[in-house]
Amino acid sequence: MTSPSSKALDPAASLPVEASATAAHPPSHKPDPTLASNASQRSLTVASSPQLAGQMKELENLKIKLKQALRQFPDFPSPGILFEDILPIFADPSLHESLIRALELHVSQSQEKPDVVVGLEARGFLFGPSLALRLGAGFVPVRKQGKLPGPCETAGYQKEYGEDFFQMQSDGVKPGQKVLIVDDIIATGGSAAAAGSLVKKLGGSLLGYVFIMELDFLHGRDKLNAPVYTLLSSQEKL
Repeated sequence: MTSPSSKALDPAASLPVEASATAAHPPSHKPDPTLASNASQRSLTVASSPQLAGQMKELENLKIKLKQALRQFPDFPSPGILFEDILPIFADPSLHESLIRALELHVSQSQEKPDVVVGLEARGFLFGPSLALRLGAGFVPVRKQGKLPGPCETAGYQKEYGEDFFQMQSDGVKPGQKVLIVDDIIATGGSAAAAGSLVKKLGGSLLGYVFIMELDFLHGRDKLNAPVYTLLSSQEKL
């Protein structure tokens, strides 16, 4: 997921070992807006809709199954880092299907159907296209500067050792299209915020952000200007 030789670590894949677990998810002082904004209405809807209640139960069971598949690697790729490994999900067809189904259930229950799913380089490419296909939406990649042909829009973001740049092709999102941004893990939120700014530059309507996991002690969601949903809380340190 990250190169062992890369010193500028992608924070979205790792957390300090001394934090034996991420904070309770979502943070108790800041409930997930995708869940809290219509909580009272949803409770009434669930009570009157056996189908929705069944879907929510299915989603909870899928979350348990997916969380059990995660692995942790202490001191990788450098001392003091606890690496959260999501790759076992993609190595097992049943788990891969469970991930896409869980994300599909969330989107169908929580927000408008997107026209476009935008995936961030590189792990957003692992499941973004499959989710887009399931939702009947297009898929558009956000890549590091210089990797996409043709006219592109560019946005910078801060990394541990300086600034990096994301790009999206200028015709990737059409004005007025509804967009959902996806990535594997949200850490500091800088790269996701840059992707959101690219969607805005192209005239897209940003529905929200979806992540598999969140390192919530880094408060990355505070940088994002649309609803944030994370499927799984981080495991406790093994």
